[in-house]
Amino acid sequence: MKDLSPRKEELDPIEVASIDEIQGLQLKRLKWSLSHAYENVPMYRERFDQAGVHPEDLTSLSDLARFPFTYKDDLRRHYPFGMLAVPRKQIARIHASSGTTGKPTVVGYTQKDIDTWADLMARSLRASGLRAGDLVHNAYGYGLFTGGLGAHYGIERLGATVVPMSGGQTEKQVGLITDFCPDGIMVTPSYMLNILEAFHKAGLDPRDCSLSVGVFGAEPWTDAMRQEVEAAFDMHAVDIYGLSEIMGPGVANECVETKDGPVIWEDHFYPEIIDPKTGLVCEDGEMGELVFTTLTKEGLPMIRYRTRDLTRLLPGTARSMRRMEKITGRSDDMIIVRGVNVFPSQVEEQVLATEGLAPYYQIALHKSGHLDGMRVLVEATPVAADVLSRAAAARVLRKHIKDIVGVTVEVHVGDPGSVERSQGKAKRVIDHRKE
Repeated sequence: MKDLSPRKEELDPIEVASIDEIQGLQLKRLKWSLSHAYENVPMYRERFDQAGVHPEDLTSLSDLARFPFTYKDDLRRHYPFGMLAVPRKQIARIHASSGTTGKPTVVGYTQKDIDTWADLMARSLRASGLRAGDLVHNAYGYGLFTGGLGAHYGIERLGATVVPMSGGQTEKQVGLITDFCPDGIMVTPSYMLNILEAFHKAGLDPRDCSLSVGVFGAEPWTDAMRQEVEAAFDMHAVDIYGLSEIMGPGVANECVETKDGPVIWEDHFYPEIIDPKTGLVCEDGEMGELVFTTLTKEGLPMIRYRTRDLTRLLPGTARSMRRMEKITGRSDDMIIVRGVNVFPSQVEEQVLATEGLAPYYQIALHKSGHLDGMRVLVEATPVAADVLSRAAAARVLRKHIKDIVGVTVEVHVGDPGSVERSQGKAKRVIDHRKE
């Protein structure tokens, strides 16, 4: 793989500023953000007043712990525009979640917010190893989902050339990658596996293609999948993190020279880790739930927003700002099977480590009498599709999940191509327990 490390002079000065400089900027911006939310969003004024706190009570960064949390349900309760901090006419763009579990969460951006987002996406892409003049294939979905347009504007702000492919049409994706010879690709990691499969079906060696870096996000993925993709394409696989309520993609990004967890762009987003049960703030290095406060957002400020993502904060390495450990699970993604906590990423690691299995899986939950049952649906590779090879792979996977994850599961090894493919974010869990 190419050495894509940026030179120091290519970085924004704040990326390599001292910790004191960063914290001084954070405190100044945090005071503004709390006041902006309190003065312009009725929900925040009411909630601050109920908690007995006022923006002027913040005199140090640690004082933020006195302020109340914001939850996803708050955005749903104030749907569609009740949490905007500026008049709707000053909103330049609206994005929204899919709303599969209720009303969609609507987010609005002023033109300044859009410009900040583009700047941070450009910073993220540069950290990933991309440069002005590069060609970037954008396979994130366009529309209300923040991925496509967030990536698009960042690529252009970097000075690179964007191929706005969006998701789906996998054979066409392969054709454009082969014909246009892009330097980088932005896509969900699960859909990158679909593209890999399409390369093989077309009789093409993915290592011969032009891609030197993939920027993967929008869903948890493991280091085992990183190794799978890097080996298959001979390219760097870098993690980008974001969520629409805070901005979209580009809240944090791994540096290609270290690949040791996404660096949080702390000049715009203040992170905390809390105990998800007590809500108390944890020390850096402790595992817990990630909470963000926006520092510069005009349209939709978020104060102590609970992301449900589980991680820990780590000291900076390639940049001065803190890193977050790679997200591999969310508190609301956790499955409890007969008293055992299971995350899909734990199953993914074992699937990728089992010889004879392709890197595709789904978890099906069902009732087994009065107890919950879990079935893991996987598929054989073409060279291991005979009955004996499938049975052996099923035994190994079942044992690994029992030994490492701690739960007994059924394993069904299907034909190559039998596991449902995603066109964007993968649907990892199917719950039949209430049917």
